[in-house]
Amino acid sequence: MPERTVLGPSIAAALRDGAGRLHGSGIVDPRREARMLWAAVAGDATTPGDVWIGRDRAPAPEVAARFRQAIELRAGGVPFAYAVGSTDFRTLQLSIDRRALIPRPETEGLVDLVLHAAGTRDAGCGMRGVAADIGTGCGCIALALAVEGNFERVIAVERSPEAAALARQNVARLHPAVPVEVRQGDLFAPLAGARYRAIVSNPPYLTETEYLALDPAVREFEPREALVSGADGLDATRALLAGAAALLEPGGLVALEIDERRAETVRSLAHCCGWSRVTVHDDLFGRPRFLVARRAEGV
Repeated sequence: MPERTVLGPSIAAALRDGAGRLHGSGIVDPRREARMLWAAVAGDATTPGDVWIGRDRAPAPEVAARFRQAIELRAGGVPFAYAVGSTDFRTLQLSIDRRALIPRPETEGLVDLVLHAAGTRDAGCGMRGVAADIGTGCGCIALALAVEGNFERVIAVERSPEAAALARQNVARLHPAVPVEVRQGDLFAPLAGARYRAIVSNPPYLTETEYLALDPAVREFEPREALVSGADGLDATRALLAGAAALLEPGGLVALEIDERRAETVRSLAHCCGWSRVTVHDDLFGRPRFLVARRAEGV
């Protein structure tokens, strides 16, 4: 069988050069990383396996250019998602850059918990109520609730104007059937005048000491204000628990991602703020990661 003729530089050659650059910067398993980078910048649901199978082909010039840029960014220590400009979150592919925190797998569990706790997966329940996502960042939680839940609409609140702009880009890009409105402002200020079935947040919950101990890839590239929250790490959590009940419809819930090291402290804080129906849930790794508190029915 005759060998295939490759016109111009091949994808394999680009991968080899990229892996060499990554190796020189200390990236673990640089060949695998190079294939993942190529798949990410190629788009169209390309997988690293697809890249390997098609490695003898001549690359599209625009993909090769994006790959070279991503290689240089990764070699400089930039996190993978920022280097390629996109990240997966549940069923979504979102644009991401340094304006917002990179969504973590644990936060996907927060969405799943809300979908079940709010009753939006009950058969035949129909569209019901409004959900609010406080500190939306790139919009990941708000958009997942809109796409997977049965809410009538979703309000996404973000204090940072830069992150709010990124969230709006993702809303426009995905254009979910359920309306998602991004409002700039701090905590509950943009939510006045309505009642909500669910208020959800992955707030900042680290202390300054904990922040300084983070991996440099997080500390040097991701926004500090999305990670640190006061001397005890609980300023945002405390404010959310203190103010959410007044905005919830009867039976509505507040759901928060929390630091596993302060799970019992947050549970006690919720009780001190007047919540009587409080549960702490583990993430997939068995760590106490989420708190759900409900407003009483008929109140």
